[in-house]
Amino acid sequence: MTVDRNAVQPWQWPEEEWRRLVQRVRAGRRLRPGKWKNGAQVAVALSFDSDHETNELRDGGRSINRLAWGQYGHRIGIPRILALLEKHAVPASFYVPAVTALLYPDEQRRIVEAGHEIGIHGWIHELNSVLALDDERDLMMRSLDTLEKVTGKRPTGMRSPSADFSENTLQLLCDLGISYDSSMAADDDCYELELFGKPTGVVELPFDWVRDDAVYFLMHRFQGLRPYTAPSEVFDIFKRELDGAYQEGGLFELTMHPHVITNRSRIWIVEELITYAKSLPGGVWFARHDEVAAYALQHGVESE
Repeated sequence: MTVDRNAVQPWQWPEEEWRRLVQRVRAGRRLRPGKWKNGAQVAVALSFDSDHETNELRDGGRSINRLAWGQYGHRIGIPRILALLEKHAVPASFYVPAVTALLYPDEQRRIVEAGHEIGIHGWIHELNSVLALDDERDLMMRSLDTLEKVTGKRPTGMRSPSADFSENTLQLLCDLGISYDSSMAADDDCYELELFGKPTGVVELPFDWVRDDAVYFLMHRFQGLRPYTAPSEVFDIFKRELDGAYQEGGLFELTMHPHVITNRSRIWIVEELITYAKSLPGGVWFARHDEVAAYALQHGVESE
């Protein structure tokens, strides 16, 4: 029985209702390999959400200033990121709203030609949880088709915009043949997603806000969003996350945004992390998210 949640308070829900909500999408078996590719001690998966102007557009915003900030991600952010990745011979994953791809198709082709991955990130950075099933399916399919048309490669992974998952999202991923997701944070390491207690074969490569540059650096002059953490402190947080992953033999996933991390006072964070990771004894495997997900699914062993 499904309860009308608008008619009763959560404490009035029958047990089957809150159990149904909890079990809808659940973390299944953990997929941490005994060793990563080539015997590496830790896997490092860098990612960039190329939101660009869609952060303003998705809410119906018309601020020329904020649209310009989004354009910074294209004009300055992506070139700086690609140059840095090329300098250190490190691959990365880019999650791209379809509208961004349509605005800047050459940017996406350049990313793919450099050996990086492009994954789904919504149509216009919409929130999945407010969409009806048919609308969510339509936008996901249009996003897949658009990215494939622009880049020549069909995406195999998704990061939901703003890490926003609906009750239908996982079933749609299964229906559309998406092999992995990177939107949720039920673990530090990869795990298999379950739908109503049944394994789906879809790998979750965990995202977490503590490893996201936006929570430390975003600013909105009409809202209460103000940067409060110094770049040196953000580097320390990310480095400690990397150290923990290294000690456990796990995964270090980092989420960044071209219009946020690439200011002159911040881009050094990425370079210092790459340099530090390469100095770790025992080896590090820098990989795209699709590569990590595939390796974890094939070689992962559930922890005792």
